[in-house]
Amino acid sequence: MLSVRFWGVRGAIPCPGPDSVIYGGNTSCLEIRADNRLVIVDLGTGARPLGDWIMENEYKKNGKIDADIFVTHTHWDHIMGFPMFSPSYAPGATLRITGPVSSDKESLETIIRHQLSFNYWPICADELSAKITFNQIDETTLDLGGGLTVTSKYLNHTISCLGYRINYNGKSIAAVFDHEPYCGGERFNEAQASEENEKIARFFKDADILIHDAQYSQEEFSTHLGWGHTSYDHAVKSAQSAGVKKLVFFHHDPSRTDKQLKKIEKSYAKTSPVKIVMAKEGITLQA
Repeated sequence: MLSVRFWGVRGAIPCPGPDSVIYGGNTSCLEIRADNRLVIVDLGTGARPLGDWIMENEYKKNGKIDADIFVTHTHWDHIMGFPMFSPSYAPGATLRITGPVSSDKESLETIIRHQLSFNYWPICADELSAKITFNQIDETTLDLGGGLTVTSKYLNHTISCLGYRINYNGKSIAAVFDHEPYCGGERFNEAQASEENEKIARFFKDADILIHDAQYSQEEFSTHLGWGHTSYDHAVKSAQSAGVKKLVFFHHDPSRTDKQLKKIEKSYAKTSPVKIVMAKEGITLQA
């Protein structure tokens, strides 16, 4: 069985408060289970409750944790939960953290570990008890064994950013965030931009679940070009053309209220040819 549980669904910054009770206010973190294998995508603030759940429900029973963690990119909202990810402090935990080569060539390990320095945190990275290794990748397919593979694809963001497709026993979950559709301009002409968009669509073609950046309305998107994010309309159009079975709107704008998200979800659910789900902390979807 391949499934995904959502622990953090917001972009940019955590937004706790009365307007984010239903859909949640933590930043990006996904828990993906391939039967007994654990894959985590991103270490936003949702990594704190995920880590606490793992410690309480698995570490106490088994005395060990084994997880593959894939970081889409190193913007703060996608890594800031790492200092509060309790398995990092657990003897017997093995964490393999994989992510893209940084745009400025600073290593993934340096960027993530730097959060645990005394200027920012009371415990330094060298004091962590877990066995933690780091791996930097470009576009590739990693065989994690037992029929579980993870394929990476570069997205269009303001720094190096990877989308991930997790494949297991004929099922697939694709995570495509943070991402802005390519358009003609200084970097690409129209034909080149179209080809780049086609490459992204081929990456998640026929996915059982597509978790897609959907931070903006179409009107908002037109005033945020270059910010590295996508509109609901583009996510739906891309999912439909790629034959995706279920589309999850993800990376909610921190200013978006529960009431607004619920209204958007209902609106698209009525008109979209693809099954629509608005990402919500705590829900689990099975591929």
